Amino acid sequence: MPDILPRTIAIDGPAGSGKSTLAQRLAGRLGFLYFDTGVMYRAVTWAVLTQGVEVANESAVTALAERVRIDLRPASISDGRQLDILVDGQDVTWAIRSPEVEAHVSPVSAYPGVRRAMSRLQREIGLRGRVVMAGRDIGTVVLPEADLKIYLEASAEARAERRFHEQRARDPQTRYADVLTGLQARDRIDSTRSHAPLRPAQDAVMLDTTTLDIEEVEAAVLRLIQEWQRNYLALDGAPPETPGGDGGRGSDANAPR
Repeated sequence: MPDILPRTIAIDGPAGSGKSTLAQRLAGRLGFLYFDTGVMYRAVTWAVLTQGVEVANESAVTALAERVRIDLRPASISDGRQLDILVDGQDVTWAIRSPEVEAHVSPVSAYPGVRRAMSRLQREIGLRGRVVMAGRDIGTVVLPEADLKIYLEASAEARAERRFHEQRARDPQTRYADVLTGLQARDRIDSTRSHAPLRPAQDAVMLDTTTLDIEEVEAAVLRLIQEWQRNYLALDGAPPETPGGDGGRGSDANAPR
């Protein structure tokens, strides 16, 4: 792939749509930083739960989010993790994937103060460039100027099936019905919150991953990057139009068929 690449790639979508896996693979292929912003909200939620802060107490949760130290580092242990996640110096990489954190992360992340605190850090990292960021509001709030914005979507059932297998590997007692119910509840909270609701950016390219495996999704995104490169070169270095040929309004014309 040519050296000319989007400096910032934003990948948004609901839980289980495959955005984290895609971002990780894409960052590895391009030599970019992989940054799953969702882990920061999980880290805050873990801190809320372990410190005994009432999840419903917005002011207390926001205050904790503003003072807690969250750090992301390259993986130091070969146990399947993609990076180390530290909260006040403590490794919480796997702890933040617990069902308890999963059940409370949406209300915690819906608080405007929490999102502002996390968005500031996310934006600082993103503006360094050469980064693939995955989340729920990257293209709309954190990095609205991202060179390439992608929004992954999939049916709730397909997403629950993926999350079920993830959680079942760590907890054999996990039930698909519980995962589906929890995911649907999270979708409702994420899409209806007043601050930075889950939605695609106007100029995001939509990709439905319901029937696609990760290799097919990655191939589709690589085609989008190639189209971005062609647009960039055709405009002689001017900011290229978002892939899709619709003047930056977003389209699913490039979704794999």
